[in-house]
Amino acid sequence: MNKVINSDKAPKAIGPYSQAIKAGNGMLFISGQIPVNPATGKVVEGGIVEQTEQVFQNIKAILEEAGYSFTDVVKTTCLLNSMDDFATMNEIYGKYYSEFLPARAAYAVEKLPLGVLVEIETIAYKAE
Repeated sequence: MNKVINSDKAPKAIGPYSQAIKAGNGMLFISGQIPVNPATGKVVEGGIVEQTEQVFQNIKAILEEAGYSFTDVVKTTCLLNSMDDFATMNEIYGKYYSEFLPARAAYAVEKLPLGVLVEIETIAYKAE
């Protein structure tokens, strides 16, 4: 059975989707997280550093709400407004994934929601 996961410590979805879905087999699918501060509902000020940090705080909140951690993450997809930000995003990414390195894809896209610089989608697995 699938379960909707929502955390008050992560921003509300800006469309008709859930923050995350926990599938009955231990899989957790987290929708792409953008750098919106859940307290204000606004995109964080600053550049790729501040935005990437906020994205990871949002992912962390959803993981924790579902009873998971970064070591349970098996796959991520990183979307960047510009590949010029890849190295900086990658450095911050490495702070969160140093113990277990999930599979990953990274793409540059033309535009992201709300004009943000980065969005990261996450899939985690924990045996039940």
